[in-house]
Amino acid sequence: MDKKAKAAPKDAVLIDQLPNLAAENDNTESTTVVTAPPSLRIVPPINFSPVEKHLYRSGQPSAINHSFLEQLHLKSVIWLAIEDPQDTFLRFIEENNINLFCNLGYDSIDSNSWDGLSEASIKQALEVIADKRHYPMLVCCGMGRHRTGTVIGCLRKLQGWNLASVSEEYRRFTGVRGGRILVELLIEAFDVSTIETREEVAPEWLSR
Repeated sequence: MDKKAKAAPKDAVLIDQLPNLAAENDNTESTTVVTAPPSLRIVPPINFSPVEKHLYRSGQPSAINHSFLEQLHLKSVIWLAIEDPQDTFLRFIEENNINLFCNLGYDSIDSNSWDGLSEASIKQALEVIADKRHYPMLVCCGMGRHRTGTVIGCLRKLQGWNLASVSEEYRRFTGVRGGRILVELLIEAFDVSTIETREEVAPEWLSR
């Protein structure tokens, strides 16, 4: 015996009563066919990330990243590697009238052979970061991992972050090889009381 179909609720809308939106939107005359790549490529540098307002971190930008960097209207770059930046990056800095801070605190190339940073380097970098007159600012090194991670980690200590949070942020940028215990020990041992900040020029997020 055939079962009678169950009646639909009084206010129900049946599927065959719905409009065919696919057919309505099938307007081939207004379709745009992409036949070439865009002329402007907005590609951030490796390991790019905002740190705080108008403060950014990354690995060394290459030519493909320059259009992206132009959108940041950078005023300063802190370069944390011992080796000089690539020529293309140096030209970008010069053409855009960006202040370049490099060789911070280096007494010699052997001051810290494992990554080129010393406590003097970190101190000078943080004192530049602590002056909002240099902003917007990019802090970078070759890959944006260990040297940049050291300075940003010490900045987080200066902001009052706990060490667990500092380590988690550092490791987030180190990739599959993981972090360096020497970096984390250096951050832990760094004395933030040696950093001189002036309230009138310090960024608001650094006020203590």
